[in-house]
Amino acid sequence: MNFKNDIILAMDLMDLLSAYEVAEKVSNYINTIKIGYPLTLAEGLKSIEVFKENFDFNVICDYKVADIPETNSKIANLTFQAGANAIISHGFVGEDSVKVCVDVADNYNGEVFLLTEMSHPGAKIFIQGVADDIAKMGVDMGIKNYVAPSTRIERLSDIRDIVGKDSFIISPGVGTQGGNPKDTLKHADALIIGRSIYNSDNPKKAIANIIKSL
Repeated sequence: MNFKNDIILAMDLMDLLSAYEVAEKVSNYINTIKIGYPLTLAEGLKSIEVFKENFDFNVICDYKVADIPETNSKIANLTFQAGANAIISHGFVGEDSVKVCVDVADNYNGEVFLLTEMSHPGAKIFIQGVADDIAKMGVDMGIKNYVAPSTRIERLSDIRDIVGKDSFIISPGVGTQGGNPKDTLKHADALIIGRSIYNSDNPKKAIANIIKSL
């Protein structure tokens, strides 16, 4: 995917009209939106086409796919059939479950982002201990796209060292969770920002200020 700038809008509002209105206000600043379960479960997979057709956005579906291979395959197929450009898959479920996502993505000329470590405090309890191994697995599988946290810069740096400079890392946790945009972009290729933008009284001004600070 080609990115207009360093920001991906994480859209977790659960009303499609409200989500559309925010996207409209910031559309001149981004070309990629990340949709998670909240909007999809509330409004359906049609949400993907709304953003693709009206804004020509790249759509990353953040479903953190984490099931057995057969179930992952079904989820990935439905996601790409609906028009998604990429899907995010958990890595802790192992190579076989991740591989089916990659295989389905290839059938649709789509992409998989491998989630190595999450940005919230609880991720340190279980996921952080295996995050490096997840990243190494991704490298061995030939995966080029990764998700790593902006809330722990040292961990983001470690993941970058493992996956290499030619891999593409998107990083959640900027803004509301405390991640610093400028520091994050020393190691990541794009920032994932949601609540700081879509909960703002002026989303356009909010995203413009973030870009200005970079």
